[in-house]
Amino acid sequence: MCIICHRDTLEPFLDLGKTALANKFLTQEELSGSEPKYRLRAGFCKTCHHVQLMERIPPKAMFEDYLYISSASDTLKAHLYKLSDAIVNRYHLDEKNRVMDIGCNDGTLLRGFKRHGVRTLGIDPAKNLEELITGSGIAHYTGFFDSKTARQIVSKWGQASVITATNTFPHIQDLQDFLTGIKVSLAPGGTLVMEMHYFVDILDQLAFDTFYHEHISYWSLGPMVELFERMGLEIVDAERLPIHHGQLRVFIQNKGEVSVQPSVKEILKLEHSRALDRYETYKKFSDRVKKIKEDLKRKIKNLKGQGKRIVGYGAPAKGNTLLSFLELGPNTIDYIVDRSSLKQGRYTPGMHIPVVAPERLLLDQPDYVLLLAWNFADEILCQQAEYRKRGGKFIVPLPKFKIL
Repeated sequence: MCIICHRDTLEPFLDLGKTALANKFLTQEELSGSEPKYRLRAGFCKTCHHVQLMERIPPKAMFEDYLYISSASDTLKAHLYKLSDAIVNRYHLDEKNRVMDIGCNDGTLLRGFKRHGVRTLGIDPAKNLEELITGSGIAHYTGFFDSKTARQIVSKWGQASVITATNTFPHIQDLQDFLTGIKVSLAPGGTLVMEMHYFVDILDQLAFDTFYHEHISYWSLGPMVELFERMGLEIVDAERLPIHHGQLRVFIQNKGEVSVQPSVKEILKLEHSRALDRYETYKKFSDRVKKIKEDLKRKIKNLKGQGKRIVGYGAPAKGNTLLSFLELGPNTIDYIVDRSSLKQGRYTPGMHIPVVAPERLLLDQPDYVLLLAWNFADEILCQQAEYRKRGGKFIVPLPKFKIL
């Protein structure tokens, strides 16, 4: 059943097989235990045209113990600070205003707001990330955001002038309940600002690795407009962003509070021209994904056949979709380096490749590095200039295979 219109009109188009949960990195002790795997399929709703997973995993299994942190990437940290600056300037926020960040992670975005003296409140279900915010001066609620917890939050901290949710909305399974909570939490005249991956960019870059169980929804603007209108809300502005492999930023207010900017109509026009309302568009995407799978496997196998040592760089959730779909395990990828201390010393879900600190690259100088976090390619290539200077090469798998 569709997550937006609740019609039984979902048509599957992409099947990535059975995978482990993409952020559930294993300890050495856990390797000997059982590891659940779940089918990973995406479908297209022929009624409201929303793209979503066919199977859904309980949120508690994915988000209460979470190993991804925003501050691990310099590029993302700079982006979130610029976002806080833009919002403060756009809405003239000061110490009288509160910003609420849903899915605040390690508090990176809220630290950006604190530079301006704005009152902050972070909401996140990850219990293991609490200590990264404790002592920062940022008020924090540990738990899932929904209509019930929203009332508890407002009772304690009051309503927010601005609510932010960056890369959180794709995780939400009960959209109507979530937006009811937003309406409870948003002060009159307030704005919800959200960022998320954008399906036009996923199509253009063949970013099939964006699909994993945490991401229940894969957003384009058309279905989002329909959803918000049904809830008495309105997208008043929208813009495309270069961060990651292309994202969409939307500004939402209660319906009728302000005029809708031309940008909304322009992006809807773009989506119509790209046939995002037709199943055939998604079937063609799936066919291209199947072809690139075979191409990538063959090229990596050829390098391994030449006796080359290959490791990975970056241990994002998307990397685990790629490794699982291409069936690349420790026999092919010796190890993966990642800057996050939360992942170092653990093993990737499903394929069980060890994760180590980046310093390992220069210690043993492998021949090739498969860039799993290819959406941060510029940052990583700059950080690893010495490895490349010594003759090491990076394999960029998407959107087009290349060796740098």
